[in-house]
Amino acid sequence: MAKLLWKPSEERIKGTNMYRFMSFINEKHNKSFTEYAPLYQWSIENISDFWAAMWEFAEIKVSKPYDQVIDDVTKLPGAKWFSGARLNFAENLLRYRDDQVALVFKGEAQDSIKMTYAELYDEVARVAKSLKEAGVKVGDRVGGFMPNMPETIIAMLAATSIGAAWSSCSPDFGIKGVLDRFGQIKPKVLFAVNGYSFKGKNFDSLSRVSDMLKDLPSIEKVVVVPYTEKEPDISGVPNAVHYGQFKSAESSLDIEFEQLPADHPLYIMFTSGTTGLPKCMVQSAGGILVHHMKELMLHTDVKREDTIFYFTTCGWMMWNWLTSSLSVGATLVLFDGNPFHPDPGALWKMAQDEKITIFGTSAGYIAALINAGVKPGQDYDLTSLKAVLSTGSPLSVEGFEFIYREVKEDLQLASISGGSDINGCFAGGNPMGPVYAGELQCRDLAMKVEAFDENGKPVINQQGELVCSAPAPCMPIYFWDDPTGEKYHAAYFDVYPNIWRHGDFIEINERGGVVIYGRSDATLNPGGVRIGTAEIYRLVEGMDEIDDSLVVGQEWKGDVRVILFVQMAQGQDLTDDLVKKIKTTLRTNASPRHVPAKIITVPAVPYTLNMKKVELAVKKVIQGQPVLNKDALSNPEILDFYENLKELQED
Repeated sequence: MAKLLWKPSEERIKGTNMYRFMSFINEKHNKSFTEYAPLYQWSIENISDFWAAMWEFAEIKVSKPYDQVIDDVTKLPGAKWFSGARLNFAENLLRYRDDQVALVFKGEAQDSIKMTYAELYDEVARVAKSLKEAGVKVGDRVGGFMPNMPETIIAMLAATSIGAAWSSCSPDFGIKGVLDRFGQIKPKVLFAVNGYSFKGKNFDSLSRVSDMLKDLPSIEKVVVVPYTEKEPDISGVPNAVHYGQFKSAESSLDIEFEQLPADHPLYIMFTSGTTGLPKCMVQSAGGILVHHMKELMLHTDVKREDTIFYFTTCGWMMWNWLTSSLSVGATLVLFDGNPFHPDPGALWKMAQDEKITIFGTSAGYIAALINAGVKPGQDYDLTSLKAVLSTGSPLSVEGFEFIYREVKEDLQLASISGGSDINGCFAGGNPMGPVYAGELQCRDLAMKVEAFDENGKPVINQQGELVCSAPAPCMPIYFWDDPTGEKYHAAYFDVYPNIWRHGDFIEINERGGVVIYGRSDATLNPGGVRIGTAEIYRLVEGMDEIDDSLVVGQEWKGDVRVILFVQMAQGQDLTDDLVKKIKTTLRTNASPRHVPAKIITVPAVPYTLNMKKVELAVKKVIQGQPVLNKDALSNPEILDFYENLKELQED
C-alpha cells in the first residue's frame, strides 16, 4: 500500500478551480458530484459534453462559435473538433492588457526583469506588424532557435496572431539536430539569440546559425535577439536583422488577430529523434488551447494571482504548456541557464524572491537535489509555494518523500505524465485529492486512459501498456509530410486498431492512482516477464554510492538478460560488496527477476536534450546497431564508451 503523504484541507478543496468546475457541471448537467472519481468517469463517458463545458468554463474567445464539438467520438485518429468555430490562439493568451506582471525573466547571470500584460501586448503587436511586412502569411512557419526568454514568447504570439505555425529548438541543439527539425518544415523567418549562458560561460549561437542557413533556403529573414551582448555583430549571418530594428517603431498598435478554424495548425512539435529523423507532429490552435486550459486551470489550479514557473527549454513541450498560463492571466517566471549555478539552491532562491506559487521541474532535477543534499525549505522562504510539479521521467518514492521532507509539508506534489505528442498529459494532478508516494494522483479529465495487458484487455492493479481509447482535442491533426497518414498511424495505432498506444508501461490502481514504470519499448523482458525500468532506478539511485544508472535488456542466448550500468558517486568504487548489496536490494524490494545479470560502471549516462535517459540508444549500441540521430542527445560522445564492452560478450 502506497504511503499517504498529503491531503488538502476542506477549505483548500473548496477554493480550487476543480471544485468550481465540478459545481458548474453539477448545475449544467443536473449532477451531484462531490469527488474526482465520479467526475472523471462522467468525463470519459460524455466526451462531447465535457469539452463543451470546458470550452465555456475557460471562456474561450471566439469570433464565431462552433457548430459541433466533435464529429465522431469513436474516430481515432481523425476526429474533427469544434468545427465551425473561428478563433485565434494568441488572442486568447493576450486577453489581459493591464499592469499585472505577465513575465519575469531570470537569466543565469542576470538580475530578473519584468514585463506587464500591457507591455507584452504592445511588444507582440509591434513584432506581428513587422512579420506581416516581412511577408509572413497564414499557414507559413516561423521558427525559434531561442532560450526560454520573453522574446521567444513574443515571437510565438506574434506569429500565431497572423496564423503562422510556430516551432522552436533550444540554442544548445547541435546544427544537425536543428536541420533535422526545421529542414522538414521550412520556416520563412527564424528568431535566434546571439548566444546563451550555461554554468557561467557564454556560448556563441550566430556561427551555428550561419552554418544552418546554408541548408535552410526557406528562411528569408533571421531576427537576432541580443542576449549575451547588447550589440552583437550580425554581419556573418545572411538576411539578419537586430530584433530592436525589426520590430515596428509604432506604439499603441492593436493586433489584428487572424480568425481561423479551431483545427488550424498552431505548433509543430518533434519526437526526440533518437531512433531516426524526428517526426513532426502538427497540433491545432483550438485543441491545444482548450486542452492546456483544462490542465492549467483544473489539474494545476492556476489562477490570476498565481506565479507559475517551469524549468524547461524551448525544445521541450513544457515551454508551450507554461506559456499557455497567460490565458489565465497568471505571472510566468522564465529561467535560462544551469539550475545548479551558481549553487544547487539557485532555483529555490528564485522561488523565494519571485514568490513562486507553482514550481515545475523534472524528476531528474529532484534526484540531483537529493544527491547534492539541498534543503530548500530550510534555506529559503517558500511561504508562497502551494504546488510542485514533476515530469520528464517517473518520480521515485524517494523523490516524493524528499519534497515533503525538505521542501514543504503542506503542498500539492503533482507528478504528471504525457508527451510532446499531445503537448500535455494523460495523467497528473488533482488539487482536490490526496498524494501517495510514487503515484500520479489521477488520470486527467476526458482522457480515457487504461492499462492493457498482453491480450489487449484493460487491467487494474496490474502493469500494462498505457493506451487512450477515446479521441482528445490535443492529439495531432496530422504529421508533417504524411499525406496518407501512414506515419501518424504507425506511431500510435498499429498495435491496437482505433486505440492510441503511447509507449509507456503503467499500473492503474483501484482508487485511480497511476504508477509509471518507464517506456514500454525499454521494458525489460527476462524470461518473458515484463519489468519496468523505473523500479530498478528507484532502488539503485537511492544508494549513496551511486549517482546515476541506466538499465537495458540484452538479447542473450535466446532470452533477455538485465544489464545495469552505474555511474558512481565521487570517491566510490564498484566493489564486490556493493554489487552484492545492489543485487540483494533489488531481490528483496522488487523481485528476483529485477536482479541484473551484469553490473558495469560507466563514466556517464546518456540523456536527450530534454533530460530523459536514452535506454534505447544504449540498447542499440550494445547490440551493434546504429544510433541514427545522436544530435538528439545532450552528451552523444558518451555512447562510444558503451561500444564493444568486453563484459557484455561474457556469460
